[in-house]
Amino acid sequence: MSQIERIIDGSLELFLQAGIKSVTMDDIAKHLGMSKKTIYQFFKDKNELVTALVKKRLEDDEKEMTAIIGQSTNVIEEMINMMKCSEEIFSRANPIVIHDLQKYHPEAWKQFQNFKAEVIVRTLEELLNKGIQQGYIRPDIEVKVLARMRVMQVEAGFNTSVFPTGEFNIWKVQKELLEHFNYGICTLKGHKLLNQYKNVHEEVN
Repeated sequence: MSQIERIIDGSLELFLQAGIKSVTMDDIAKHLGMSKKTIYQFFKDKNELVTALVKKRLEDDEKEMTAIIGQSTNVIEEMINMMKCSEEIFSRANPIVIHDLQKYHPEAWKQFQNFKAEVIVRTLEELLNKGIQQGYIRPDIEVKVLARMRVMQVEAGFNTSVFPTGEFNIWKVQKELLEHFNYGICTLKGHKLLNQYKNVHEEVN
């Protein structure tokens, strides 16, 4: 592992625990057992470090998403697996980190927003169009609208003001939202495949 990767990984650990704002460059240096001077050789300030960290995380997430879709056997399975992957990406985003990114690191926040729009939404649009061509997805749906709606659903599922953690299991909420979406967009042929996938999945669990 390179020094840059070590600094990014160590910083991420601290940010996820305490948020970005409260972690100093001194904290990161101490956590990594290296001098602050070494960190400054690679990053001129904390903002540059945060931006590099977000960029690396999103690149890793995109590779993971592509690999998961590539391993799927049909468009319904591709869609389910891709959506599960996007749920995991959002679930890792600690609310404190999201707040700090928005408020103190606009460049890194813009990268995160662009990732949602350009990678997750674009991939979903491609899958929906493929599903329409294969006869699994209803041809009358507005692909661009529903792809964006799905991303908003995932975000809403992690919103504790909408679904308080004491009252809702966050993953059950996501499962319900996903099922509702999938059954709403599928043709009868798609429903048949969805039911097969669901039965196999439930038998495995």
